[in-house]
Amino acid sequence: MYDDTIAAVATAPGEAGVAVIRSSGPRSREILLRIFQPSRSDGSGTTPQSPALSPRAEGALEPRRLVHGWVVDPTGGERIDEALAVVMPGPRSFTGEDVAEVHCHGGHLSPRRVLGAMLAAGARLAEPGEFSLRAFLNGRLDLAQAEAVLDVVQARTSRAHQLALDGVAGKLSEAIRDVRRDLQEPRAHLEASIDFSEEDLPPQDVGPALAAALARVQGLLAEADQGIVYRQGVRTAIVGRPNVGKSSLLNALLRADRAIVTELPGTTRDTVEETASLAGVPFWLVDTAGLRDSSDPVEQLGVARSRSALQTADLVLLVLDGAAPLAEEDRALAGAVVGRPLVVALNKADLPSRLGPDDVRALLPDARCVSVSALRGDGLAELEQELARTALGGLAAADPSVSNPRHKAALGRAEQALLAALEAHAAGLPTDVQAAEVAAAVTALGEITGENATEDLLDTIFSRFCIGK
Repeated sequence: MYDDTIAAVATAPGEAGVAVIRSSGPRSREILLRIFQPSRSDGSGTTPQSPALSPRAEGALEPRRLVHGWVVDPTGGERIDEALAVVMPGPRSFTGEDVAEVHCHGGHLSPRRVLGAMLAAGARLAEPGEFSLRAFLNGRLDLAQAEAVLDVVQARTSRAHQLALDGVAGKLSEAIRDVRRDLQEPRAHLEASIDFSEEDLPPQDVGPALAAALARVQGLLAEADQGIVYRQGVRTAIVGRPNVGKSSLLNALLRADRAIVTELPGTTRDTVEETASLAGVPFWLVDTAGLRDSSDPVEQLGVARSRSALQTADLVLLVLDGAAPLAEEDRALAGAVVGRPLVVALNKADLPSRLGPDDVRALLPDARCVSVSALRGDGLAELEQELARTALGGLAAADPSVSNPRHKAALGRAEQALLAALEAHAAGLPTDVQAAEVAAAVTALGEITGENATEDLLDTIFSRFCIGK
């Protein structure tokens, strides 16, 4: 499909043992032959005297076999780095095209120089996500699988990683294809009834088939919110009045001393953000300044940022001091978080109790309360489970097929179209109305796997990928 050859560094920048520079396209092998000199059997190797193709490299580079040698400048023959090289002829490659890779030393300079040699030998620098885009356009991956590749790279927990791998393997794609296949017969019947309206076609009740397809779409939608939580994480604001132990609790959840902790109230002057995997769910934990009125202008700025973090949070972790009675600041905070997804941590369980779960339930009847000691670690496991349960909507952890907001939106459009088709069918509306709604559902489902993807949609999706993926 493409007549040019692209190249990019496929590994993250920075100091590392190995870096991979990848090319894909019809000239990948030729370009590699121009920049790579294989070693002799004794491992010594020589530098070619001209940028012409190396006959010895031609013979050594067997498909899918790593070969030791040297990367050289294609214009002058100067050695660039010691490396391993491999060629993977299409269509049995990631992109479906001829692919070549050089595995050189990591770091800041070697990968850039090897990439520069590939570009000098005739490759073009790849655009973000262009390798995965070519894999999609060449039929190696459908669109949902290609997006799952990015999810694998960005996964922050083992469960998110496994769900992404399921996506790459085609778990969602297979489910979508099944629904589209179930809609083929009723759609064909409806469209035939329109095209051959004057002929005596045998009657067929498309209602049961449409209802079955709707049930499968709604089943996928029911999984989506959990899947999105695993994929994107939960932004959680840790709030409370000063000196209730918010920063200590953050450190305890992170198993690291990330936030400064002192006995002086108002130590935290700004929001502190960290990520953590709690019961398999990724969380963005935001430690906030104690919410109170203050004459200190710096603390006022911190409190303002804390209020902003509270407003944008997906979930609130309200920390109360179990060793002290409720204060007016506690009551004000409780009023501010009513109706939000909420977990209450009753901290300082290592001290004599002056505030119990019954007091919390009287203040916030719908909130889940966990007694903890950030100092000793008591109750942390229970708190983590409660945070995860609340983030997942109170449902047990599952293995959802849907974890992408774009896929959820497309499924939502398919659901609405199928509901409209069933209503039209039940009301005896004209066949063309029913057919149009079924066609809209099939189109929405095709947007997930790519059968109906527009160029603008592809540009939007693959621009989020890193260069080299």
